[in-house]
Amino acid sequence: MQPIHSIQVLRALAAFMVAVHHVQPDAAIVAERAGLAFARNDMLPWMAGVDIFFVVSGFIMVHASQDLFGRQGASLAFLRRRLARIVPLYWAMTTLFLLVGLAVPALLNSGAPSLGQILGSYLFWPTVSTQGVVQPVYSLGWTLNYEMLFYALFAVGLLLPARWTLPAVALALALLVAAESLGGPTPLPFAFWGQPIVLEFAAGMGIAVLRGRGLRLHGAARIAVAAAGVAVLVAAAHVPGTDGGWSSVLWRGSAALLLVLAASCGREGIVPLLPVKALAAVGDASYALYLVHPFVIRGMREASLRVGLAWPALYIVLALTGAVVAALLLHRCFERPATRLARRWLGG
Repeated sequence: MQPIHSIQVLRALAAFMVAVHHVQPDAAIVAERAGLAFARNDMLPWMAGVDIFFVVSGFIMVHASQDLFGRQGASLAFLRRRLARIVPLYWAMTTLFLLVGLAVPALLNSGAPSLGQILGSYLFWPTVSTQGVVQPVYSLGWTLNYEMLFYALFAVGLLLPARWTLPAVALALALLVAAESLGGPTPLPFAFWGQPIVLEFAAGMGIAVLRGRGLRLHGAARIAVAAAGVAVLVAAAHVPGTDGGWSSVLWRGSAALLLVLAASCGREGIVPLLPVKALAAVGDASYALYLVHPFVIRGMREASLRVGLAWPALYIVLALTGAVVAALLLHRCFERPATRLARRWLGG
């Protein structure tokens, strides 16, 4: 199935938002070393890029799995596709993180991981870190723990008759959230899986259903929906308490829903402009950008401190540009070949 260019563009912007969030503390260190003041830019809730990713993921799982619904062996085929897509790069980045931690522990923000945390990281299983936080060794992997939950539920749903697959997955997500919100706190891993943010996967599935039934937004209607999404996103940056829980889902999740709706339900068959093609190419590498940008940001910070770079704004530009370039190279030279190899190994 052909990719939707506007969804790829949205994936690129979501990954870039997360990178902007993470580059600013390092920029503050560069500024402090140079004796300059640095003020964070919080015009957007940058970590809302994760909310966009989750809604997009729910959409893509339905949109890209149309050939699997009601088919014998669909569950195993789906898991093979997703494992081949997600595991190689994440395991590689987790291993790199562990090696950097062994070689230069001062570069990392976290303490030495336990064996249980390391195993949990490679198995996408929520575990408590040595700092008392539920997160994997490579902390960005917390989002992938949610993704794997969604994939597992989706795979189980594919065992059912086609008309029951999506309702069953949505119901399972809702029950996890209800158990934690109404009857919690529940023990791990249910306390982790039961966070309201998982409902964003269901929102993405709903958008895919609407698109499959012919919903299309044209002209002013599409612009209005996208503008509403941006407006809610900007408002979320100025509303206290939108960095987690129900408030986060209501604000950031709603913005993500509107943006994905506008991106996915536009007119088809239009040749994208060159800037759209360029952003779509970054969107293809958005998974690599999400996982590799902390390495580039931290490496660029150390290089900047050593050469005496005194302009935090320049550091931010160099770090973000380097992260995008690194992601494109990583996607082309490692992620794509590793995915193909994993598919052959898994029999997909």
